[in-house]
Amino acid sequence: MDKRTLLFMICVSLTFFGVHLWYGQQPNEKWPQATSNKAPPSPLLAQAAPPSAPQEETYYVLENEYQQLVFSNIGGSLVEINLPLKGVSPKSFVKEVDFDRKILAASPKNARFPLRTYVIPGGDQREPTRGGYYPLLRRGINGKSIPAEYYGLNIVAENPSAAQVPYRMTRFEANQIEFQGSVGQAQITKTYTIPQERNGPYCFLLEVRIEGDAGGLWLSSGVPDVEIVSNSYSPLLRIQVTKNKVSEVDTIDLPKKGPIQVSAPSPNWISNCNGFLGVIMDPLNEIGEGYKVAQIDGAQIPTRLTLIDPAYNLYPAASYPGYATYLPLKTGSSLFRIFAGPYDNALLKELDELYEDPTKNYNPDYVSALSIQGWFSFISQPFAKFLFFLMQLFHAISRSWAVSIILLTIALRAMMYPLNSWSIRSSLKMQEIAPKVQTLKEKYKKDPRKAQMEVMNLYRELGINPLTGCFPVLLQMPFLIGMFYLLKSSFPLRGAVFIPGWIDDLSAPDVLFTWGQPLWFIGNEFHLLPILMGITMYLQQRLTSKLPKDPSKLSDTQKQQKMMGNMMAILFTVMFYNFPSGLNIYFMLSTLLGIAQQTWMMKTLNTAPKKV
Repeated sequence: MDKRTLLFMICVSLTFFGVHLWYGQQPNEKWPQATSNKAPPSPLLAQAAPPSAPQEETYYVLENEYQQLVFSNIGGSLVEINLPLKGVSPKSFVKEVDFDRKILAASPKNARFPLRTYVIPGGDQREPTRGGYYPLLRRGINGKSIPAEYYGLNIVAENPSAAQVPYRMTRFEANQIEFQGSVGQAQITKTYTIPQERNGPYCFLLEVRIEGDAGGLWLSSGVPDVEIVSNSYSPLLRIQVTKNKVSEVDTIDLPKKGPIQVSAPSPNWISNCNGFLGVIMDPLNEIGEGYKVAQIDGAQIPTRLTLIDPAYNLYPAASYPGYATYLPLKTGSSLFRIFAGPYDNALLKELDELYEDPTKNYNPDYVSALSIQGWFSFISQPFAKFLFFLMQLFHAISRSWAVSIILLTIALRAMMYPLNSWSIRSSLKMQEIAPKVQTLKEKYKKDPRKAQMEVMNLYRELGINPLTGCFPVLLQMPFLIGMFYLLKSSFPLRGAVFIPGWIDDLSAPDVLFTWGQPLWFIGNEFHLLPILMGITMYLQQRLTSKLPKDPSKLSDTQKQQKMMGNMMAILFTVMFYNFPSGLNIYFMLSTLLGIAQQTWMMKTLNTAPKKV
């Protein structure tokens, strides 16, 4: 292996390492208007409200097979949105994950749904149930409520008391609840409805009727709780607007503080996603222009993950700030469709088809709220979509996401077979002439320029181009990066079990066993898959290289090649240690298939008659 190839391998390693370090950081896509206007800091959003509301809260619940909507009389808002797990509701898209099990075991009082006694249609009171739900919004822990301005679909303003106004419940039926209240000079009626017809999963309607001055009033999305995606917290804010009769979807930079007011056309919808689940606010009639986004200190609205091993502070609240989005309100009636659920590709496409209206040339395009994040997203996104289509196809056949990953790996290796063959053949040729190259370098070691010319002449005589081994790898990179992001952030893999007790979640690292005191980088869980993947990489360079078995017979170039192979195996083991098990399965299987292909090609080339 020559120096150019070694340099290229180092660059590839650093590239993947950079992706690992930076994946999950705030998106670097910018909406051109995002810095056009900043509102002065709002007392309401910049500081926490008093921990208790001015009067005792009452909680009301509307529930179906997809959502448990918990309303508060404070602000007539949503204090909780709890999504039933698949074990509770067969129609649910949300599976139980390890965090749910840990919180239920460590703190049962915080795994109640809702957190407090509530009222159902008809006036009966009910007690909370233990487990069985996923809390989409941050809702407080250990008996402490979050400030009311961070409730879902609350109406906020510059005046801190606006979010704490008590409303009267004026209607409460099986699929509808209505609240009335006043903020300043504005009389407000909020009506929540779960339509019985033509209503998609995880959707409901909110009508806000305002009589009087609605200036300065905003509707809040609430703050989604934390999801750990590939060992990082990766919230995503997106917005769709219409410019020149064309709908455009852009990523909003995560704010460093809040609130930030942005001057923009009237939004078609705004999305607040925690990586796997979130809230989309979709105004169905004209609202005011612009929007707001805010970062909220994690200590004010602690994530439920702080309940896991609190003695070791594995998930410190301050490290996980919350993010809220806000849409402007106007005098009169404003109707919103609210989606609060999983960002599953198939589900969002189903909603787009359901709500599409060809007569009005309307399609909500909720599926575009999904986005591949990272430095190479502009390259990897189309390839990731193609690979996801194949994975869905294999899942339709196998009914197992783990088997789908295995079949997708085999299919991708088959598609890349010609390029891999080209690269392997070039590598084998380079290994074959490595002793001759080393001899020339030794012969002309006092004249490096002459040595380089003689080596190039040797390449020319034998018809070898040292760079041909790099081109196939470069051509494969979009597919590899696409697969990388696909297996890191696909919602269907969340909670998907492969081997119970070991690989319980393809979107999270495998866990063979755990212990108490966390260790640096490793944490308190032992992940076996990345170690197995590193072993396969080590075996690949040992089994498929033509290096002499006797270390004393290795040339300098061969020593560098051997060292690089060992370093790559160690580097990838460390880099992938906290990556999802699905991604580790792909790389390990792909390496094994590479060993098989390279071994077969070496055997074929060795038995083929050689030209003199």
